[in-house]
Amino acid sequence: MNAAVFGQIIILIVYFPVLSLQGIEGKMFKPMAETVIFAILGSFILSITYVPMMSALFLRKNASRKNNLSDKIMGSIERTYQRILKTLLVFPKTVIALSVFLLGIAVFILLHMGGEFIPKLEEGDFAVDTRILPGSSLTTTIAATQQTARILLKKFPEVEKVVTKIGSGEIPTDPMAMDASDMMVILKPKKQWTSANTFDSLAEKMSRALEDVPGVTTGFQFPVQMRFNELMTGGRQDVICKIFGENLDTIAMLAGRIGTLVRGIEGAKDIYVESQTGLPQIEVNFNRKKLAEFGVVINEANNIIQSAFAGAVTGQVYENERRFDLVVRLSNQGRQQLKDVQNLLIPTSNGNQVPLQQVADVAINIGPNQIQRENAQRRITVGFNVRGKDVQSVVKELQSRISTAVRLPPAYFLTYGGQFENLVAAKERLSVAVPISLLLILAMLYFAFNSLGESLLIFSAIPLSAIGGILGLFIRGMPFSISAGVGFIALFGISVLNGIVLLSEFNLLKKNGEQDVMKRILVGTGNRLRPVLMTATVASLGFLPMAMSNGAGAEVQRPLATVVIGGLISATILTLVVLPVLYRSFSKWQNRRKEKSLAASKHANTALPIVLVICGMATFTPAASQQHYITLPAAIDTAMISNLSILSGKLQTVYSKQVERTAWDIPFTSIQGEYGQVNSLQNDSKFSVSQSFSFPIVYKRQRELYQSETAASLLNEKVLRATVKKQVAFIYNDLVSILQKIRLLKKTDSLYDQFLQKQEQRFAAGEVNVLERATAAAQRMQAADQLQKAEYDFLILQRHFSYLLNSQQLYLPSDSNLVIPLLSLPDTSVLNQ
Repeated sequence: MNAAVFGQIIILIVYFPVLSLQGIEGKMFKPMAETVIFAILGSFILSITYVPMMSALFLRKNASRKNNLSDKIMGSIERTYQRILKTLLVFPKTVIALSVFLLGIAVFILLHMGGEFIPKLEEGDFAVDTRILPGSSLTTTIAATQQTARILLKKFPEVEKVVTKIGSGEIPTDPMAMDASDMMVILKPKKQWTSANTFDSLAEKMSRALEDVPGVTTGFQFPVQMRFNELMTGGRQDVICKIFGENLDTIAMLAGRIGTLVRGIEGAKDIYVESQTGLPQIEVNFNRKKLAEFGVVINEANNIIQSAFAGAVTGQVYENERRFDLVVRLSNQGRQQLKDVQNLLIPTSNGNQVPLQQVADVAINIGPNQIQRENAQRRITVGFNVRGKDVQSVVKELQSRISTAVRLPPAYFLTYGGQFENLVAAKERLSVAVPISLLLILAMLYFAFNSLGESLLIFSAIPLSAIGGILGLFIRGMPFSISAGVGFIALFGISVLNGIVLLSEFNLLKKNGEQDVMKRILVGTGNRLRPVLMTATVASLGFLPMAMSNGAGAEVQRPLATVVIGGLISATILTLVVLPVLYRSFSKWQNRRKEKSLAASKHANTALPIVLVICGMATFTPAASQQHYITLPAAIDTAMISNLSILSGKLQTVYSKQVERTAWDIPFTSIQGEYGQVNSLQNDSKFSVSQSFSFPIVYKRQRELYQSETAASLLNEKVLRATVKKQVAFIYNDLVSILQKIRLLKKTDSLYDQFLQKQEQRFAAGEVNVLERATAAAQRMQAADQLQKAEYDFLILQRHFSYLLNSQQLYLPSDSNLVIPLLSLPDTSVLNQ
């Protein structure tokens, strides 16, 4: 009864991380977790109320039982299992070592396994992000999209129709430029396809076919997927690489180089490099010397140009009650070409007219067509879709190529968005929620068995189950995803139940008087073999349709079901073998401990709760002491909010504004009273009221003084902000520099240490003298001293950085790669010339 109750509670706890998911993954998996939790609550209530009552009513008291087919099958399985178990119990170290080896292989596979946020759902149609040259007109866009639609309809019989949307509708919920369009490709049922068998291969063939259209770039995605990407990350592609910087030409150059690197990565498709330049514009640069010679004023020349090409209001036209501005400008024929601007006549001071090209340089230059910003910083994006490979592997390969081939100038940095950003965020949430739920499971196991050792024995089923889940993903060629992560969470709860069933039976036999550990294991496993196999088999069969499904949504279901089925297979096999082996070893250790001292055993049992708490604290210690990474913009934003100097400046400004209100304060009214023999021998009274006022100009000057003090406080606040921002930036860059220095010094220290060891060996062999060995030792000590000094300097800078941010935490710069661009010096041939 206790095992069943705690098993139900553990299943409830294990779904806690799923409830902590946010965003799209939360919307997908939270309903599943809530359904399971409420179903388990219902079954828990029925198991302690309805089931006992119905059993008492309908089960016969004197039931006769005969062996049926299931008993014969289970009997043969049990006999085979008992023979194998007896053999393996003789070699406990081999069994444990083999289990650890399999776990190591699984961990190695997991570390080298790719990852993606959520598997792509095949929605049945394509949404093609179509773009042409920036600045193109609506007519050009329509012609290009019609040509692409004709190619798709002609070459691919799978296409039923193509619908294109350009620009913005009457309700601009999805505004786009005229050079961008959404092309919805409606496909026939998959059974009628002839050009390809999968969506990825069909998208690849369509993309190659559309390369014949000049100036058109396309990106094939599914409609809902593209909308989700755009809503969550601002980009339509699966992965968005954002380059932040100040100079448009620099970030455009970096984007082009990164786009070139992306094109060489396997799995990266539909590469789109955002274009921020390429818009032709006419620039007029006045020659001030020529203007002075002809007596032309720049303002007048600018007004003439504006009036001729943009138009100028010269009057008003009335039509009944309506009034319109009368705008005059050149006719369409007179403002079509560059010569029209160059030959525009500009009046001079003596009444003559000169062409504009005589007093100014008029030319067509390429300028920016858009400037994108994010978090008040200029940025440009490089986006691409991922097909035939997982997102994490593609991004990691891109990061390694960028780190070796692209040198970012100071104050320029990269971020990765899209599905990769969502994957990282979901992993971070699960990395906090999953350990908490596992610790809660361990605590519940301790409360159920009142033994930390037995709780850890059952807890060993979790890594054993992970082996099969990881191998299942590897065999089916699936990367790790949030769907697979949810599968691992569900797997952990089911795998723990098998351990509870076995260990509860062992303890029950021990309580009934069975002291032989070997016999207890054989009898207990024989009694509970059927429940253990049924638990795993029923759960596996329940997930089997999801693992084999090919319908709508099967892409998300398959990783989850694969993890659960593979994990249950490994957990069942290894639990039936490893858990008895561990239980026998634990019982032997427990018996030896009891033989030493009964009092020590009692003391150990009393201290178990304390040990549990200490283990929990030890588990959480690394999480609490881990370094906190921060970017330079985030550090500046934090300092602008929390820095003590800035807060003091704000308070001083508030104080000055409050003092400003006292400029017109009037002194208190003075009231005096006298009673007694003031003017005569008789008692009389005297009252006086006085009120002082300053000259009105005094109040005015005083208010001006206070206003100037307030203005000074505001300026001081701005100065403090600029100073703190400068200090934060300097210290942040110093941290990055010292980190690089520490890395180099560590390499140097390692080299000198190896050199010293070699010198010691050579000295022992008589190849070097004492002086050479002492020199090597001195160099080794000098390198160690430099490394220690650099580490102390880094700690001092860290604390100064935390003081500027007014934080108790120590931060590490997230951009720890310091790249100094080399000067491009001329070669010797240039010097000779």
